[in-house]
This record gives sequence, C-alpha cells and structure tokens, in this order.
Amino acid sequence: MIPAMQATLPARLYGCPDAWARERSAVFGTAWLFLGHEAEAPAVGDWIATDVAGHRLLAVRGRDGALRAFHNVCRHRAGPLVTGASGHCGGELVCAYHGWRYALDGRLRAATGFGAAEGFDPREFGLLALRLETWRGLVFATMDGEARPLADHVAPLEALLAGRGLKIPAPALRRAHDLACDWKTYAENYLEGYHIGSVHPVLADELGAAEYRVRVEGDLVVQEAVGVNDGPQAGVWGWLWPNLGINVYRDGAMIERMTPVGPGRTRLDYLFLNDGGEGALGEALTASDRLTAEDAAICEAVQRNLSAGAYDRGVLSPNHEIALAWFQSRIAEVHP
Repeated sequence: MIPAMQATLPARLYGCPDAWARERSAVFGTAWLFLGHEAEAPAVGDWIATDVAGHRLLAVRGRDGALRAFHNVCRHRAGPLVTGASGHCGGELVCAYHGWRYALDGRLRAATGFGAAEGFDPREFGLLALRLETWRGLVFATMDGEARPLADHVAPLEALLAGRGLKIPAPALRRAHDLACDWKTYAENYLEGYHIGSVHPVLADELGAAEYRVRVEGDLVVQEAVGVNDGPQAGVWGWLWPNLGINVYRDGAMIERMTPVGPGRTRLDYLFLNDGGEGALGEALTASDRLTAEDAAICEAVQRNLSAGAYDRGVLSPNHEIALAWFQSRIAEVHP
C-alpha cells in the first residue's frame, strides 16, 4: 500500500523568532547534544566547548580523569568561563569577567573580592552541571535530567555499526560553515536523497544505478547507497535526532552537526575522523567541500523562498521523503 501524502510544515516556522524560541527549549533543551570527541580533551584541565541553539556548553577533564559537562556561564554575572572550541585551563576554570574561580568538578573555589560577605554561601554557587555520557568516544550532554540514557538513544546506530564491523576513528580535523538558512531547512535537505540528481551531479554519477534507501529506526535515520563499491561516497549516512549526521565511509568518518545559531541561521560543524590524521582524508575531504557548497546554495535559495511570502505549505513524497515526514511530524509536536 502506498503511504498517504503528508503536507509540509508551514513556511512561517522557518526563521520565525517564536519558532526558534520554542525549538530552543522543547527540542534542544531536552535532547542529547554532541560536544566533540573525548580525545580532544585528553589531559586534566583540557576542555571542549560549543554552543547549540544558544545553549553554551563545555566539558572539562577533571583530576580524577572524568569528563564533566557544565553550562559555560559564571554564577556571578554570567561571564564566560572559556572561549573557543577547545583549550587547557590548568587546575581551575576562571571567569573572564570578574575572575571567579571554579574547581574542575564545578565547585566554586573563590569568589574574587567577596571576602566573608554576610549570607554568601559558596556551596550554593557551583557551576550549572549537565548530564554527560560518551559513546564510541563521542561526547554528548543533555540539560534534561529525565532524558533516557544515551545508550538507548544511539542503540539503532550502535547495532548498525557493530553488525558491519565499523568503527569511529580518531579525530583529525574540524571545519565550520555558516549558512543563511534555518536549521530545519538544512536538516530536511540532509534527510532525503530525492535532490541528489538535481543538486549533486558528481555524486549522482558516483552512485550510478545504485538503489538509494532511507529508513527510520527509533531516533535514527539511515541512508544507504546499495550497490556502490569503492567510490568516495560509499558507506552509510546516519542521522541522529535532533541535528547530528554521522557519516561512515570506506576510509574514515565525519560527524556533521547542524547547529542552530539563531532564527534562519545555521552553522555546520564538521569533525572529520581518520586514524591516519588530516593528511589521510584525501578525496573524502574534497568530496565533502563540494557537497557542502552545493547543499548550501540550494538550502539558502529555499530559505529565501520560504521567507518571501508566496509559498506556505507543500506536500511530501511518500516514496522519497519518508524520513522528512517523520522529522516534520516531530517538529510539529512542539508547535501546537
């Protein structure tokens, strides 16, 4: 039986400040968010940091060797504790604004200049902690104390990789690209192969007559080009709710986080992984640059049309946009 067609989300949800605020809380405030690879913070005092939908997060390696995650915000007057994507803070985190100092486990060590202020209890002003869990070296954090374990979230992807004997290699290179489109616009583009023939001519030639399959398993969308032998795009594309592509190729892997940075604005954060380091990325890196440029051009063009006022709602293909329908249904749940 052919599935019923589904109408798209209304155009107003793409780039709308109200939609952004709701998704920031209801989607990203409850999800497991990818921070980086644990090998990027190997020593005591090493940290990695990021921002996702305005949530500024960090993970730091403690004296006991454990990684802990916190909001990157001082409890005094909201100054930043670290700046950048990674670094080393020595034995403590120090606010860049007024110099409050925190132990690596988040305890307030010194409130500079407060002395013995009456009614001030340092134990009440530790860093705001997050749940942190790792999977195959990848570090995730969540602001939701009731979120199910990360292992449950990634279970379909773990089964896929384990069944095929695939691994996540060591981190080799980071890249970022800013896009003038809503995060949903880009995510939806990622979730279907319907556009490949029109937007990605080189990839279409590489795939040839291969069967392109898309399926949804729990929080995971799996995309496969069945029949591809040894082209640079051979492998598996997995997409994990709400915004993470985990692409495993014949000679490495790439993590692609579709990072919302504001209404109608997205940053693509790429982490390339290869046991041979950056120099071994070769044609996979070239292919990634080409595909990113092609996807950026079409997604920004779509965003301009979504914002122009003529288009409101369309319809999804029951043959090619199954994962897109699943994604839009989940987004619709937070926009009653």
